Amino acid sequence: MELTEQFILLQAPNPAAAENGRKLSKKGAFSGRCRTEDGTLYWADCAGSGKTPYRVSADWSGDGAPVCRCSCPSRQFPCKHALGLLFEILAGRPFQTADMPQDLAEKRARQAARAAKREAAPPKERKPNAAAQRKKLTKQLEGLDLAEKLAEDLLSSGLGTLAGSSAQTYEKLAKDLGSCYLTGPQTALTRIALTVRTVQSAPDQAEAAYEEALRILIALRATIKKSRVLLTEKLESGNFSAGDSALYEALGGVWRLEELKAIGSYRENARLVQLSFDVAVDQAKREYVERGWWLDLDGGEIFQTRNLRPLKALKYVRGEDSRFDLVETPTLYLYPGEGDRRVRWETCSSRPVTPEEHSALPRLAQPGLAPAVKRAKGQIKNTLADKFLSALVPIGRVGRIGGEFVLEDPAGDRIVLRDRAEEGANRAACSRLALLPGEIPLGSALFGLMFYDGRDRSLCLHPYSVVTPAEIIRLHY
Repeated sequence: MELTEQFILLQAPNPAAAENGRKLSKKGAFSGRCRTEDGTLYWADCAGSGKTPYRVSADWSGDGAPVCRCSCPSRQFPCKHALGLLFEILAGRPFQTADMPQDLAEKRARQAARAAKREAAPPKERKPNAAAQRKKLTKQLEGLDLAEKLAEDLLSSGLGTLAGSSAQTYEKLAKDLGSCYLTGPQTALTRIALTVRTVQSAPDQAEAAYEEALRILIALRATIKKSRVLLTEKLESGNFSAGDSALYEALGGVWRLEELKAIGSYRENARLVQLSFDVAVDQAKREYVERGWWLDLDGGEIFQTRNLRPLKALKYVRGEDSRFDLVETPTLYLYPGEGDRRVRWETCSSRPVTPEEHSALPRLAQPGLAPAVKRAKGQIKNTLADKFLSALVPIGRVGRIGGEFVLEDPAGDRIVLRDRAEEGANRAACSRLALLPGEIPLGSALFGLMFYDGRDRSLCLHPYSVVTPAEIIRLHY
């Protein structure tokens, strides 16, 4: 694995730890730098606040990221001293070749033994408790009845009644659904409570809030209808497995990697390049959502990763960041669903994207706007799916018509480039198209989200990045 600055930053538990590690390296805090002849183990002493320096090491004997060890009392992993050692290696500091210290050799041996034991052990089969599962399904069906009554009452009385409603009422109902193991519908009610607050506190935003509430209710009704059929079948058949269904997550289920593998929802030896990355706050769930968009170099599909960091537990969940290297993972796990499928992986390695790989990226775009538009319309019609679809489309030219940017593909088809309001101000990107230096190179493509804009009933494209044969120009971060 090639050590890069980005790789080090990705290992850090937070940006401050990485910066502190960099400072330790710059001020010469390390001494006694050594490495094994095969270059799989580096170690050194690092001056700390006490009289005795800390012993820090980085072990590359396994696959993927190195195992970092340090004698300091920090609870962060890797600590700033271990990150500093990685910066020492990156900077090309001299490391004397030496025999592996006995204590590190013993730790490596114990780690290898644990890995071998895990590899040899048969996978543990999780046997669901039938009685507990029946009780849970019954409770979920009761919760669906409650959610359906609320949705029907709102739709029959009209969304205009939201202005006179109490947000606390919906928040209480959301809490009740949470006790019924329905965290998905619970979030929907919490979002409705937020629209109530918007209608009452910002009348100028009421129209958009009503539209959002209607969209939530339509999705909620569809979830209730389809989920009731699914849960009833499970209850009657006694089959309590998650199954290959997006409804499992829509109800609030959380997929485990072994469950995804059990249903065959994975791929081996995947190569991915990140097209875009952003961070937003989900007020309904009270969490940060760190979202990455990835292009599969072998299949040309676009996937998304979502790292969820609850606001009350930020320091316990490592944050994600932009990635500019190519990521290679032995196993890529795919979440059930259609379009923009979410993916995860356990281990990966990274390296710089080669010029040949860069030049191939735009060629993985859709043949033109027409097939991309057809896919997007199918996604938007699905009541349970997101009302947008990612697309990588070839660029013929980009220019302004009537004050708006328009993309024309090589066949002459056109689409308006417009920021999707639901994405928020921090993801606005259209104005940045004017800042691109010079002409967009021939053979380039544009990555973004296709969506339906109800203001003029048109299908638009929210640009995220320009993919040229030589680089990826990101329009927001």
